[in-house]
Amino acid sequence: MVKDMTQGNPGKILIKFTIPLLISVCFQQLYNIADSIIAGKFLGGDALASVGISYTVTMIYMAIANGSNIGCCVVISQFFGNKNFSKLKTCVSTSLLSLTILSILLTILGLVFSKGILEALNTPENLFNDASIYLNIYTAGLVFLFLYNVCNGIFTALGDSKTPLYFLIFSSVFNVVLDYVLVKYTPLGISGIAWATFIAQGIASILSFFFLMIRIHKLYSDKATLFSFDILKKIMFVAIPSILQQSFVSVGNIFIQGIVNSFGEIVVAGFSAAGKLNTFTITSMTALGNSMSSYTAQNIGANKIERVKKGVKYLYFISFAITIPLFILFFIFPDLMMKIFVNDNDTEIINCGIEFLKTVAPFYLFISIKLIIDGVLRGSGVMKMFLISTFTDLLLRVMLCYVLSPVLNQRGIWISWPIGWLVATAISCMFYFTGIWKKKINNLAKE
Repeated sequence: MVKDMTQGNPGKILIKFTIPLLISVCFQQLYNIADSIIAGKFLGGDALASVGISYTVTMIYMAIANGSNIGCCVVISQFFGNKNFSKLKTCVSTSLLSLTILSILLTILGLVFSKGILEALNTPENLFNDASIYLNIYTAGLVFLFLYNVCNGIFTALGDSKTPLYFLIFSSVFNVVLDYVLVKYTPLGISGIAWATFIAQGIASILSFFFLMIRIHKLYSDKATLFSFDILKKIMFVAIPSILQQSFVSVGNIFIQGIVNSFGEIVVAGFSAAGKLNTFTITSMTALGNSMSSYTAQNIGANKIERVKKGVKYLYFISFAITIPLFILFFIFPDLMMKIFVNDNDTEIINCGIEFLKTVAPFYLFISIKLIIDGVLRGSGVMKMFLISTFTDLLLRVMLCYVLSPVLNQRGIWISWPIGWLVATAISCMFYFTGIWKKKINNLAKE
């Protein structure tokens, strides 16, 4: 069901819209968390470390998919708010065709250069083969990854956050079951984990596409064109900065992973497990930002600026309700969280992960505020300010990792996270509260 977010109580609208997105994040993270849990429990610490190394590379693909998705989502949301359904349909077909071509190109490049990337990451020799197998199978499924993400993004742009949730619940549960079956009852080893993700994501993407076409067909409009370079430019205006932002963050994480790898298998495994928990939190906060982005874009399309400010306040309260319980789990009970991934006797891995979680958990509230404001900046089409705050976080983290790790060992790497978050949050807040974003709004739905 499509949802017009330009009318009604902003708080109620955002709660109803955001909660399914947050639940979706939980199930989406099951893909990666289940991979790590099953690898650690059934295949051992080396397999857990191999998945963790590969995950850092796959995050680049996710960054490109998500950044492209954001570009499509913002433009479609503005057309929806403007009630221009003919342009909306053209935007949908343009998005699907463009991203399919992009995903095919990335698949070819990824398969050609996968080993070179792992070598550049200083991947330990005993982990290299498993990491390569996992990464290549994941890369082969990029068409499904992109199709799945863009379909979910279009549903969200139409104000429907429930339909993507249903598909995500199905695919996540199916993925976990396949993970267990292929690892426990077949000799596939780590490749079984990768094939489970490939199959589950493939089925979910095809189903999402089918139901999306039905939904779009029901929107009454004049005849729409299949592809428009003009609309592609509008998408790229938002998508390219978003791709750059998320890709640079992922590339930064690769540099950080390279430093982590230099400390050996124990630190790699500890960071892999704790990093999944941290990624779960940040992705949850990103869902709030994406919710704010769709809400902002629809209201920008309808020229209702004051509703955006009200929406920000409501999302702040939602972020408090999420970050406080996660802080308690990760800061007070980090040993229990780490034991989800590894056995009780892997004490060195557990202690390494605890150190990371206790360092970053107290600062989750700050990064949640930044990501909500980022949603406003994206939804308003104000991409330069969005990029400035994000790149500041990235550059600080990478530089501090190189500076502090020789002195403080792995703890120097962990400390770089909260410092980057604090500075970037301060910059984002400055852009928002000075009102610069309102003066430079880019209504992409205008002819």
